[in-house]
Amino acid sequence: MYQYTEFDKQFVRQRAAQFRDQLERNLAGKLGDDEFRALRLQNGWYIQRHAPMTRIAVPYGELSSHQLRTLAQIAREFDKGYAHFTTRHNCQFNWIPLPRAADVMERLAEAHMHGIQTSGNCIRNISTDSLAGIAQDEIVDPRPYCEIMRQWSSLHPEFAFLPRKFKIAVTGAVEDRVASGWYDVGLQLHKNEAGEIGFRVLVGGGMGRTPIIGTRVREFLPWQQILVYIEAIMRVYNGHGRRDNSFKARIKILVKALGGEQFAKEVEEEFQAILTQDEGGTAHLIPQAEFDRVAACFVQPASVQPVAGQPWAVAADAPVAFTKWLERNTGEHKVPGYRAVTLSLKRVGQAPGDATDEQMDLAADLADRFSCGELRVRYDQNLLLPWVREVDLFDLWQAAKAASFATPNIGLLSDMIACPGGDFCALANARSIPIANALIERYQDLDELYDIGDIDLHISGCINSCGHHHSGHIGILGVDKDGSEWYQVTLGGADGSHGSPDATPGKVIGPSFAADEVADVVEALIETYRGQRNSNEKFLQTVRRVGLDPFKTAANAMRRSTAKAA
Repeated sequence: MYQYTEFDKQFVRQRAAQFRDQLERNLAGKLGDDEFRALRLQNGWYIQRHAPMTRIAVPYGELSSHQLRTLAQIAREFDKGYAHFTTRHNCQFNWIPLPRAADVMERLAEAHMHGIQTSGNCIRNISTDSLAGIAQDEIVDPRPYCEIMRQWSSLHPEFAFLPRKFKIAVTGAVEDRVASGWYDVGLQLHKNEAGEIGFRVLVGGGMGRTPIIGTRVREFLPWQQILVYIEAIMRVYNGHGRRDNSFKARIKILVKALGGEQFAKEVEEEFQAILTQDEGGTAHLIPQAEFDRVAACFVQPASVQPVAGQPWAVAADAPVAFTKWLERNTGEHKVPGYRAVTLSLKRVGQAPGDATDEQMDLAADLADRFSCGELRVRYDQNLLLPWVREVDLFDLWQAAKAASFATPNIGLLSDMIACPGGDFCALANARSIPIANALIERYQDLDELYDIGDIDLHISGCINSCGHHHSGHIGILGVDKDGSEWYQVTLGGADGSHGSPDATPGKVIGPSFAADEVADVVEALIETYRGQRNSNEKFLQTVRRVGLDPFKTAANAMRRSTAKAA
């Protein structure tokens, strides 16, 4: 993990002190709410439906056990005893009173954490693969590049007030587990024929009202030049991006309006101009020495050593529940004798991605005992232990089961993604959590879940798409209809991972459904798949092979039968 320098420590402490001054002036009536709004947003503080919400950055998803315990303490002392982990390496609290916000900022700074630029029209938290540094299919570890980008973009004066928010994702593996095609800028590390490291650059992806997959503007950019190239992208966006209409202000709209070829041309011209004008050495080329300094923070722990001898094997008398957990909740590791283990945060009666203070403490304990004190926040709103010895897997399973983290459902229907929705968010049109809970309760039979197989179900409470419904194999979107909650269903979306190399937005299968119809509709879609699938064919493969019509028919029949019963 990245280790804070004295400069880093001073930086976050000063930011916390600055925010305290701003907050106190606002509470005293000396700084108006409109002036304070931009300041609190760039520190991660929203005003939501019922109370303030704060978003804490977890850069590139890495957490120490100490940091997770700090989040647990904040949940206990300042909130209502729980937190929410998002799809973008963030942790959110929904009930912290604004007068206590500065106390939270200071507590975070002590643990080398903050909420800087987790909101506002700026470069947001950098996302990457939760398996970075440990994946067998990794070409280049993306974490050092993410940290350098994070430092470069933090409080960057030129890009502090962009037309709209701006999100960057970086992947360095064969499988795109970060869904880079869906980002404002998606960066894919790879090597050219000479073995040199560089970036494939995608620009203009995004969800929201207009789901668009990013356009490739560079096939290979030398890694030393990546900050300069992002700077060129940002300048073109800052110059052309609309500020008169927030719905048309994202960079995806600009790329679409200019056309990918013209946009790439303007970026290239700006990029070359920055390099050409660099007579005083001011271009942000990454020096090898700085890269080496940052990369030294991302070596594997000293205690992690390849295990020699015969490969580890499951005992012949191992419980079936343990073997199912091994299949679903553990993954191959680049270090022989180790595995990456996922702690499931999906369970009946708890919103997807939520964790109580007690659960966070228990997860931190597991990290200390089994994973060198390190955890990761996964894209699917679960936690991951990256450094688990195979010989410890049975003991970990027992401990995880006692802490309710061992549900063997990773990648299955009940392992869904969902935003907080209308229960908390002022922007939401409908609630997400009751829909998620209804589906989790309905699909508790593991034999049934295993028969259905791999499927991504994503739920968003509004068109802002925080639940990434566009990329779900099944997507559910909350919409408002005459003041009532309704839900639109899409099929066939993909994020670019899980065996689907192409990121694709789902297609709407018909008019929206009432809240009490959604679970029945999903069941009808699943049963249609089970009736239409070929041998070993996954849900997304069947949808793409047979088309949407059989699924539309099943969903609409369910609507009619529900109406008739009523």
